Amino acid sequence: MAVITTTEEAVKNIKDGMKVAIGGFFGIGSPIETIDAIVKSGVKDLTLISVGGGSPGGGRDINKLVTSGQIKKFIGTHIGTDQDLISKYNSGEIEVEFNPMGTWIERIRAAGAGLGGIITPTGLGTEVEENAKKITVEGKEYLLYPPLKSDVAIIKGFRADKYGNIEYRGVSLNTNPVMATAADIVIAEVDEIVEVGEIPANNIVTQGIFIDYIVKSMPFKERTQNYEEYWKANNKLR
Repeated sequence: MAVITTTEEAVKNIKDGMKVAIGGFFGIGSPIETIDAIVKSGVKDLTLISVGGGSPGGGRDINKLVTSGQIKKFIGTHIGTDQDLISKYNSGEIEVEFNPMGTWIERIRAAGAGLGGIITPTGLGTEVEENAKKITVEGKEYLLYPPLKSDVAIIKGFRADKYGNIEYRGVSLNTNPVMATAADIVIAEVDEIVEVGEIPANNIVTQGIFIDYIVKSMPFKERTQNYEEYWKANNKLR
């Protein structure tokens, strides 16, 4: 059964040098309050597994971990929206391992399923070959990528019951459910915590057996307003 706790207590499970997977995309469907708690904790030398860099305007979500100097390596699919991550990559301060987006998510899925990796032709003849082993199957060349597992995964859901069953809303369905299957410890940040049985069975995507800690974030309406103000203020992607 998952433990309901605070973000400050939950992130004490994150130690220097760990691999930490964080769900979401551009801060959408991201556990931003738990990220803030990681920044405050001062833990360092982390390998961050995330689909992309921080929000285009900076100063939010995983960009805070980049600017605080807590990240030593980034494993994702692109960094073009995060000017701070680009700068630290170019200077050699942060190592970046690039993956095609589909390959990246399937590597995480493979880890969750206990598979030995994935085989794909995607990336042949490009720089991402460096992260894979080239093999031949029935006369065709493929890249063999290892599974991608984290020590701690931090996901964002809409609701959790007290057992840890998670319901998602909107784009929080992006990377969060898969990450929850491929980590030693899973922290779920949610808008609401309800009694067991209040979430309709068909709405449960991540089962409580995967969740170790539940933390409550700001209410849905407040978070939505927060995002709207942020995007209007930074005037990016327009």
